[in-house]
Amino acid sequence: MLSRRSAIASLGASATLALPLAAGAAPASPVKPPRLHPGDTIGLVAPAMFSDDMVEVDAVKSTIAAMGLVPKVGRYVTARYGYLAGTDRQRAEDINAMYADEAVRAVFAVHGGWGSARLLPFLDWEVIRRNPKLLIGFSDVTALHLAFAARAGFSTIHGPNAANGWSEISWNSFWRLAFTAETPLFRNPDTVDPLAPERWRTSTIRPGKAAGRLIGGNLSVLTSLVGTPWLPDFDGAILFLEETGEAEYRVDRMLTQLGLAGLLARVAGIVFGQCTRCASTAPAYSGFTVAQLLDQHLAPLGVPAFQGANVGHVANQFCLPIGARVEIDAAAATIRILDPVVA
Repeated sequence: MLSRRSAIASLGASATLALPLAAGAAPASPVKPPRLHPGDTIGLVAPAMFSDDMVEVDAVKSTIAAMGLVPKVGRYVTARYGYLAGTDRQRAEDINAMYADEAVRAVFAVHGGWGSARLLPFLDWEVIRRNPKLLIGFSDVTALHLAFAARAGFSTIHGPNAANGWSEISWNSFWRLAFTAETPLFRNPDTVDPLAPERWRTSTIRPGKAAGRLIGGNLSVLTSLVGTPWLPDFDGAILFLEETGEAEYRVDRMLTQLGLAGLLARVAGIVFGQCTRCASTAPAYSGFTVAQLLDQHLAPLGVPAFQGANVGHVANQFCLPIGARVEIDAAAATIRILDPVVA
């Protein structure tokens, strides 16, 4: 768990981030959430699964406080409705209340799990659009990120949920996006752990550079929204994907669905992050690997694409701004933010 001392000490670390872009970067988006400052109030919401007890909530509050921020816990964060943190309307009410509250400067999801898509029809999009604030989270929170990209008109941040570990790389990338309004370049560290040689390895699927609006998140959550009104425009976008705990054939099925729906053919570039625990452990398994599936589905698209970016269900994941303009270099396996995310 991030401590206040380690958080402040890590602000200057930049081993995996490049300097901000010089003058001449693409023009900023007309609508931006406010940048964060130490002492700002942060709303905590539970759009999906419930919190086990107040001990966990207290730990989350301590994490936010270690960031130099002041936590405000949503009314229904500790509620329980089956495996959800309250009914769909209750969870949506917490989000609506945080965006309506002028004292709240950003909103953190406590958990992922499943359930964020269920509350999309109950969000007050007028209130959200009038009060741009960063939304931070990942995994099931992908449903909210995609809906915000389609309906809200401002960027959100795909990064650890409040109850996850906030290690150095995650914190540094969040600080530079949300606090200092920089435009960093993200690249996996060059060092390779001899005990886990695949840890930071990247692979180019098709070389080249491409720029566009960044959209994406968890593959299964994104795929579940195909055919609904909650997906943003894929035309000319940079798509990033990550997954966890899915067998190879399921990854194949989901990528096939995105292809058959015509979505993959519309993007300008693709980044596939981490597919954690996606490899079959069956001794007799002789099917495709995830890397082979990515090559089959993505290489024929003819757009720059690479895999292995440290995004997803892993420690030290990068925080990425959904809805912001970015440029990828597939040969170098980099993601450069072109516009500041906050004002």
